[in-house]
Amino acid sequence: MLDEATKELIAIGASVTAHCQPCLDYHVSAARRLGVREEDIRIAVDVGKQVGRGAASAMDKKVIETLGRPAEACASAGCGCH
Repeated sequence: MLDEATKELIAIGASVTAHCQPCLDYHVSAARRLGVREEDIRIAVDVGKQVGRGAASAMDKKVIETLGRPAEACASAGCGCH
């Protein structure tokens, strides 16, 4: 079973990955109320950023796979998806 501090750290990382600013504010405040160290909060933020970068990279590859060209070329071609 996870303790409340660990749950808040997970929620912080998920908030960053989801780009949910109100969620981040809420979960950082909750973590601080529980006495979570600032260093641990920063680590959770960094993990969320890493997950987000991985997801963005995977999507970039999927766009190229699907369209046969980078998204920038698609946008300049005026296909309407951007």
